[in-house]
Amino acid sequence: MTVVKLRPALAEIKSLLSADKDFLKPLVRAVLQEVLEAEMTEALGAAKGERAEGRLGYRSGHYSRSLVTRIGKIELRVPQDRQGRFSTELFALMAALTEMYIQGVSTRKVKAITEELIGHSFSASCVSAVVKKLDAELARFARRRLNEPFAYLVLDARYEKVRIDSVIQSQAVLIAVGIDWEGRRQVLGVELANRESRSSWREFLMGLKERGLHGVEFVVSDDHEGLKKAIAECLSGAAWQRCYVHFLRNAFDHLPRKRDDDCLQELRWLYDRRQLKEAKADIKAWIEKWQARYSKLVAWVEDNIEETLTYYRLPLAHHRNMKSTNMLERFNEEIRRRTRVVRIFPNEASCLRLVRALAVEQHERWQEDHRYINMAFLKEAQRERLKTAA
Repeated sequence: MTVVKLRPALAEIKSLLSADKDFLKPLVRAVLQEVLEAEMTEALGAAKGERAEGRLGYRSGHYSRSLVTRIGKIELRVPQDRQGRFSTELFALMAALTEMYIQGVSTRKVKAITEELIGHSFSASCVSAVVKKLDAELARFARRRLNEPFAYLVLDARYEKVRIDSVIQSQAVLIAVGIDWEGRRQVLGVELANRESRSSWREFLMGLKERGLHGVEFVVSDDHEGLKKAIAECLSGAAWQRCYVHFLRNAFDHLPRKRDDDCLQELRWLYDRRQLKEAKADIKAWIEKWQARYSKLVAWVEDNIEETLTYYRLPLAHHRNMKSTNMLERFNEEIRRRTRVVRIFPNEASCLRLVRALAVEQHERWQEDHRYINMAFLKEAQRERLKTAA
């Protein structure tokens, strides 16, 4: 017998990771039980209690069987028929479901995968029934209540190609990651929007607030105009940091093709300074050095660099992590790696399904990791500010 090594089959189903991790096992059990019942319906050609011509047999109760998964042992009730001919293809379908996420959740592709694995294909209706249940649970994760405060918020968007009304369009995937007072990262929200605009970002941020987002003191993002306005409107009490990495990328637009690479390299080094006073002194020196040669760039830097220095308000230990959106960019790279396989999603639901499944996976990984930053430094800085104010 040939053993096929597959990815962890339930990795993408982890859609209810919240404070109560024990809820995951009942979810998976419910989904797999539905798979078994759908298989029996397909095998008999009729649903339970249905009067149908040409049915191939009748149900005859269930028997218990354990299934060992990465989240523990799951007890299932496997249906059986009177003739004893029903044989479940559950394990193959679990693998196919995982591949379905990677392939963009096309029922046609799932049928092809199961045919290749076991020489049998599942009907589109059978696959769709399972997928719709997963959609609801993934949505529950993405819209769960946010009860605890989040000191830091990181926002970013990426674009995916989606077929809408027979036309291929770019859809913005809006993502929010929060850092709680234990220093751990959490995926707070993943939504689709027609484009990155003030209204779409405002709706996204207001949705987070309606779910309970509070206590945000510091927000990091790029300088998209619509996003900046939405942050100012929805998170007025928070300080805003323009990602310095995006800032340096934007600087290329203000340089000629033939340029001295030392110019931007020296600008990059400014963000390694430990104190704002030191950084501003070096910025002044940089401006004086390159003013004559790159006047357009220098004028742009003078007008915009202040937005990239907000992180100096934070404890020194947090500078490296909070002066850019790099942490979220790495998650976006993982999304890009997986969605590149799909290229064009057949609909908006399939796009959101895959990205949210990846978000659940990342969320769980972050929860299991060591804390991202030590929030004791921020708490101490707040105490010092209160003493000074008093």
